[in-house]
Amino acid sequence: MKKFRYLKNVATLKLDQEKCNGCGNCTRVCPHTVFKLENKKAEMIDFDACMECGACALNCPEEALTVTPGVGCAAYIIQTWTGKEVGACC
Repeated sequence: MKKFRYLKNVATLKLDQEKCNGCGNCTRVCPHTVFKLENKKAEMIDFDACMECGACALNCPEEALTVTPGVGCAAYIIQTWTGKEVGACC
């Protein structure tokens, strides 16, 4: 899904590298490869690929990641991909 994009620079995803312990959970659970580990810390390498699903934040033991679902309309995108009928975004 390297070409996936919704809206540029609108995701609410935030990373506090000071809190990051380098566990790599975010790199394993992110469906769009938003993160990579560099020098034992997470880095965002593709911010605009974030669909705000929240998997990274839910799996971060240090609470170094935060995201507020809605702006990227993850639910709308997923429903569109799966062919479900949708009304309005979120």
